[in-house]
Amino acid sequence: MTAIKLGIAGSHSTGKTSFLTKLAQELSDRRMRVRRVGDLGTEARKCGFAILRDHSFESTLWIMSRGISEELKGSLESDIVLVDRSVPDALGYLFAAHKLRGTDLSHSQRDYLLNLAMHHGRTYDIHCKTKLDPNIPLAPGRDQDMNFRELVAVEIDNVFSMLSLEHQVVDSKNDRISSFADDLVSMVRENQKKTAH
Repeated sequence: MTAIKLGIAGSHSTGKTSFLTKLAQELSDRRMRVRRVGDLGTEARKCGFAILRDHSFESTLWIMSRGISEELKGSLESDIVLVDRSVPDALGYLFAAHKLRGTDLSHSQRDYLLNLAMHHGRTYDIHCKTKLDPNIPLAPGRDQDMNFRELVAVEIDNVFSMLSLEHQVVDSKNDRISSFADDLVSMVRENQKKTAH
């Protein structure tokens, strides 16, 4: 059976991880097997890839392809995969970095990544995007450039628009956790019925 998948995108310190932590707990309480795929930026940096304002075609492709492989692996052993930074998120960061630096991708690089994000973006059963609240401070250890943080939020919005990806907006209050859990559990049950026939 293929796992149900929820992905979330958004600029840093906008509540993605806390949303998924609460959702994962709610799903576990309902006896769902949950697998989380985390932010791969730190792993990319350890490998030697440039990230954040220095993002490149190569670092973005690595993050996207690594995320896809982790999602596939997670679907083998769980009912629900929760993806902290879905594939389109990486593209938003790349576009923001290029805008900040005044540079651009080649047409072939841009098309390659957009096509990958478009096709893979449609594999999420539920896609969420956080809304930037400038009043929420940046978490300790995060990039402290507020302009870059805002630019990332704009570019992620642009990516979702360009790719026509349906999504739900979540905020830092996380007051709809039970509703998301209800939807995900229903999808799992529907999948199980289809598999049984």
